[in-house]
Amino acid sequence: MRCKARQGPAWLWLVACTVGLAWAAPAQAQLPSFAELRASHRVSDFTLLDRRGEPLQTLRLDYSRRALPWLSLEQVSPRLLHALLLGEDRRFYEHSGVDWSAAASSAWANLWNQRTRGASTITMQLAGLIDADLLRPAGGRSFGQKIGQAATALRLERSWSKAQILEAYLNLVPLRGELVGLHALSQTMYGKHPDALSAEEAALAAAMVRAPNAPAAQLGQRACVLLQQMQAAPSAPALSPPRCEVLVGQAQALLMQGPGRALGESWAPHFARQFLRPDGPARQRSSLDAGLQRVAVGLLKSQLAELSGRNVEDGAVLVLDNATGAVLAWVGSSGPFSAAAEVDGVLARRQPGSTLKPFIYAQAIEKRLITAASLLDDAPTQISTPAGLYLPQNYDKEFKGYVSARSALGNSLNVPAVRLTAMLGADQVFERFNALGLALPQTSGFYGLSLALGSSDLSLLALSNAYRTLANGGVYRALDIKAISPRPPEAGRRVLDARAAFIVGDILADNSARARSFGLDSVLATRGFAAVKTGTSKDMRDNWCMGYSQRYTVGVWVGNASGEAMHGVSGVSGAAPIWAGVMRYLHQDRPSLPPQAAPGLLAQAVVFPDQREPSRQEWFIQGTEQSRLMATAQMREQSLQGISSPRDGSIFALDPDIPPQSQRIRFEGEAGRWVLNGKSLGRGPRLNWAPWPGRHHLSLLDDRGQIRQSVSFEVRGATLKPAAGTKPGSARAAAS
Repeated sequence: MRCKARQGPAWLWLVACTVGLAWAAPAQAQLPSFAELRASHRVSDFTLLDRRGEPLQTLRLDYSRRALPWLSLEQVSPRLLHALLLGEDRRFYEHSGVDWSAAASSAWANLWNQRTRGASTITMQLAGLIDADLLRPAGGRSFGQKIGQAATALRLERSWSKAQILEAYLNLVPLRGELVGLHALSQTMYGKHPDALSAEEAALAAAMVRAPNAPAAQLGQRACVLLQQMQAAPSAPALSPPRCEVLVGQAQALLMQGPGRALGESWAPHFARQFLRPDGPARQRSSLDAGLQRVAVGLLKSQLAELSGRNVEDGAVLVLDNATGAVLAWVGSSGPFSAAAEVDGVLARRQPGSTLKPFIYAQAIEKRLITAASLLDDAPTQISTPAGLYLPQNYDKEFKGYVSARSALGNSLNVPAVRLTAMLGADQVFERFNALGLALPQTSGFYGLSLALGSSDLSLLALSNAYRTLANGGVYRALDIKAISPRPPEAGRRVLDARAAFIVGDILADNSARARSFGLDSVLATRGFAAVKTGTSKDMRDNWCMGYSQRYTVGVWVGNASGEAMHGVSGVSGAAPIWAGVMRYLHQDRPSLPPQAAPGLLAQAVVFPDQREPSRQEWFIQGTEQSRLMATAQMREQSLQGISSPRDGSIFALDPDIPPQSQRIRFEGEAGRWVLNGKSLGRGPRLNWAPWPGRHHLSLLDDRGQIRQSVSFEVRGATLKPAAGTKPGSARAAAS
C-alpha cells in the first residue's frame, strides 16, 4: 500500500495512512514474536558458574555495547516503571500503539513551530528498535519512516500484550553511551539491581531514557520534574519535596563515574577468560568448585601477606581431579597484591627448578639404571658439555657424599640428578618431558644437562598435568579446561612405567626421605597420603610446590610476574604452605589413601654400608632387587691414580648466578701435595679451590716431593672478589 498525497488536515491524513498500512501488514516483513525477541537478546557480560550453579565470576566479552541479561517486569522496581511511563508514555495503557491525541497536538505544534514533547509512544519506540528499516538515523526519521513506525506499532499491539511490549522496551532501549536496557544502566551506574532503585534513582534513570547524552544539569532538572509528578500521584507515599540541586549533584556524580563498573562476583577472572564463550548463554556452568576456589584465593593472599617485605607479590594455584582432569580451582594471580594482576600465573611460563627431578628418577628406574636404594655420589663434579665444564651445586651449597636414590630425590640434591641426566642422555630426557605435555620451547641441545635443574620454561598448567600423570600411574591424558565434570576418564597413553611411577610417588610421600633437608615436621608432612616436591629457580625468581593425593593434583607457584628475585623465599617457605592448606581442605572429611603397588613390584629389606642410611624396606622392580649395598665410595678412592680431576686442558666457566663464595673447583686424585702455579695448596686426596680467571698449572706431588702428574686448565668469567686477606691471583684452597 502507498500513501497518496495528503488532502485535508494533517492529523486526519496521518491516521488514515497509518491505519491503512497497519491493515496491510501481513504483506510486509514478519515481526518476531515476543519469545523470539527475548531468545535473541545478546548480553555483553557473562557469568561463570561453578559445578553446582553458584556464580563465581562475571566478565565482559562484548565491548561494542553494554547489555545484561533480560529482565521480566517483576524484576523491576515499581518506582522505575512509574517514572518511565510518566516520562515517555503516560497513556501507554490507553492507546493501541499510537497516541492519536498526542500525534494531533504534535502536528499542530509543528505547524506553528512550537516545541513539543513528541508523540512517539513506547510501542512506536520499540518498533524502531526491532525493525532495522525503522532505526533512527543521525538526522532523524523521514516522514515515510515515521508512518512505517506507527504502522508497526499498531501491528505489535495486535499480537503482543502490553506487559510484553513494556518488558521488551525496558531491555532494549538504548541509553547513555554504550548502555542498552535499564538493567545495564542500573547495575553499571548505581551498582544495584533494578528492583532496588530509590525514587530519586528511578527518576534519574527515566530522565536518561528521554535524553541519554544530556548534560548533568538537564538530567537533574528533568528528574526533579518527574519526581514531583511521581509524588503527586494519589497512591504515592508521603515524601519530602525533591531538591533539584541535589538531583543535579547526583547526576554529575553518575556521569563522572561512567558506566565502566565491573559487575558480579570476582573469584576466578583468569579462568573465566579461558572458559566463557561469547556465543554461549549468559550464565555458563564450569567444573570449578566455588568453595575450593575461595579457599585457594584466601590461602594465596594470606601467604603473600606473611611474606610481605620479601619482595614477592604474585602467585597461582591450580587443582585438578586426577581421574577426570577437571579443573576444580584456578587462581591466576594474587589480585590486589600484584602490580600485574592481569597476568595469568597458571599459563605463564617460568623455570620450574627441582620439580622436574621426579620424572628423571622415574626414567632412570624404568631403564633399570638405578633402584630406589642405589647409592649416588653427591660430590662436587665436573661434567663436560659442548659449552665447557658444568659444575652443578646444591641449593644449600653443601654436598652429602654417597646417598641412596630415595634420599637424593627426597632431599632434592642437584648433583645426583645431573649425573642421572648424563646417564640417560639429555635428548632422552627432553623427549620424555615433551611426552608429559611440558612442551619445552627450545631444543635438547639448548638446555643440555641443565634440564635436570629446571632450566626450561613451562607453565603451571602443564606441570600440574605432568604430576597428574604420576598420580595416574604413568598414563598421560590431555586436559580440557572447558570440560564440565563429571565425565568419564579418557583412555590416555602410557608415558611412564607404572612401577617406576609408583616408586617415585612412594619416595615423594616419604617424610623420612626428605628429613635431612626439610626435617620431620615440615609443612610438607600431611595427615594422609600425598606425594609432593618443591622447586626454586635460580636467584629465587620462582618457587613451586607440586604434588598429588589419592584424588587430586595441586600445583602452586609463588614469585613475581616481573621476574624479579624474591628475598629469602624457597619452595618450602613460599609455595608449600599454600599447597598444604589446599590439601587439608580437600581431605578434611575424607583422608587420602596410598595407591596399590603396581604389578611387578616387590618390597625387600636393604642394608647400607657403614650405616650410611638406616636399614629399611625398599620397593624394587622385580629383577633389580638388592639386599646389601656395596661401599662404592671406598672402591672409587682406591682406584684413583694421579690427578683424576681436573683433566688436562679443561675450561671452567664461572656462573654469574651463583655467589662467588659458593663456587669451587675440586681437585681430586691420590693422596699427595697439591701445587698450583708453583704455590703449595695443601695435602690430601681432595681440595676445593676458589676459582680465579686465567690459565693455571696444577701439579700433584708424592711424599718424596716428586711430581706425580701435572695438568693445565683455564677459568673463564668475570673477576671474582678475593676473600679477606687474599691478594688477587693468589692460591686459596681447603682440603677435604
